[in-house]
Amino acid sequence: MSPLPTKYTVGDYLAERLAQIGIRHHFVVPGDYNLVLLDKLQANPNLTEVGCANELNCSLAAEGYARANGVSACVVTFSVGALSAFNGTGSAYAENLPLILISGSPNTNDASQFHLLHHTLGTTDYSYQLEMAEKITCCAVAITRAHEAPRLIDRAIRRALLARKPCYIEIPTNLSGAECVHPGPISAVTDPVTSDKAALEAAANCAAEYLSGKLKPVILIGPKLRRAGDGAEEALVKLAEAMGCAVAVQPAAKGMFPEDHKQFVGIFWGTVSTGAADSIVHWADALLCVGTVFTDYSTVGWTAMPDIPLMEAEMDHVTFPGAHFSRVRVGEFLSHLTTQVTYNSTTMIEYNRLKPDPVLVHTAAPDDELTRKEISRQIQALLDSKTALFVETGDSWFNGVQLKLPPGAQFEIEMAWGHIGWSIPAAFGYALRHPDRKTIVMVGDGSFQVTAQEVSQMVRFNLPITIILINNRGYTIEVEIHDGSYNKIKNWNYALLMHAFNGEDGNAKGLSAKTAGELQAAVKVASENTQGPTLIECSIDQDDCSRELITWGHFVAAANARPPRLPGA
Repeated sequence: MSPLPTKYTVGDYLAERLAQIGIRHHFVVPGDYNLVLLDKLQANPNLTEVGCANELNCSLAAEGYARANGVSACVVTFSVGALSAFNGTGSAYAENLPLILISGSPNTNDASQFHLLHHTLGTTDYSYQLEMAEKITCCAVAITRAHEAPRLIDRAIRRALLARKPCYIEIPTNLSGAECVHPGPISAVTDPVTSDKAALEAAANCAAEYLSGKLKPVILIGPKLRRAGDGAEEALVKLAEAMGCAVAVQPAAKGMFPEDHKQFVGIFWGTVSTGAADSIVHWADALLCVGTVFTDYSTVGWTAMPDIPLMEAEMDHVTFPGAHFSRVRVGEFLSHLTTQVTYNSTTMIEYNRLKPDPVLVHTAAPDDELTRKEISRQIQALLDSKTALFVETGDSWFNGVQLKLPPGAQFEIEMAWGHIGWSIPAAFGYALRHPDRKTIVMVGDGSFQVTAQEVSQMVRFNLPITIILINNRGYTIEVEIHDGSYNKIKNWNYALLMHAFNGEDGNAKGLSAKTAGELQAAVKVASENTQGPTLIECSIDQDDCSRELITWGHFVAAANARPPRLPGA
């Protein structure tokens, strides 16, 4: 534990708890309601303060840090800060990430004195922010008396860790420095909830019996597998090998099953699937879904929903035809089931008949105009076991999904929330926690303009992140869903922007590429720049987008355009 100050305060208590759960960086935007709290957090030697350009970026940076670290903290001021940070908090909720959103708030005396305050809605009721936070977190608490702080802080953090969802803690400006007790053992906050032994055994027995009566089982992996932690990914590999069946993953779960594994059959994404995943999933007579998330985006406008009853293993329960078992942790369930299943390689035999031939990749000549395919080819060559690849909402999703991940490489995507601009601050947060990884971002020009300021923090912390910015002059993903003049944006000189972010002491580099040779040269510069980010602006034709984006966009547009259902219909 950290050295104990003479007077132990609410702010000290929160700082100690954040450090104890493994947080080493907390993301902040200062405001007068949180300044004392920021002082208290700074005083903890195990925490490093990371200032962000604005609260949207702050919350998204914390979201990225949670992906790398398992939990994160974002500290903002009341209303003008928190309401902006709610966006990234919503992402953390949708993506199952325990982000701790901490907001300063008005002095406790103001409410009873009916004061109208700055940074509020101009009313004397300040409870609206807590009420809003309750909708986008698993636990929201407002501390009104110092002696209640330990109980409320511990409750919020524990619920976030167990649910893998964000929580919200509101601390008045005059309570951050108020005296409170020291924390008790951290195990009271962090100890996991294990499976109920009887429910676990019954679930595994029932699942094994169900699978034994099927001829063509397939495993489908979703993004909640990694969020579950507790060795669930490793347990799934062992189960797959015991079953011998085909394994497909949803796009948001790319990289959660080794892509060089002989049982990996591709990304299941309906008509835009890779390999023969679509054919195999729809051929199966039993589908074991582990951590799956079926949305309009992941099912291509509801056209790719499996058409058989599903066996679903969620983070804390198991459901399949005719049965439901609560308090069954997915990692323990997978390990238990591994000992009871029978080997059945029928779907792998069929996959080997269906799998497509390897695609012949064309290498562009150095003077050839740059294309989307050539960009992907050169990015593929960059990927290794230490890479973390972030793909932004848009065509980067589809180009990124087509890449083959080497063992150990990480793939990060925000498909459930789908906030354009997410990748820049999220990659910054991730890279702070994992400076040992080679972080690469694939982002479009429209998305980059939303959160570009956070590149300056990459410069500030000397993070060698490579940003591949695909400039096709607009919101291409929106064009494919529903086109209009609103999808055209003002072009920037993106490479020159890096000089502005450098100021007088930065080491960022900004480069432009319009040909294959220019991109190759720029990539070499990026690989040699270890003291800051490198942005490579890749200019391509506005109509140069993937077939998969066009197909997906048409089906999502059709789903959006469904007419209202009439009463009784």
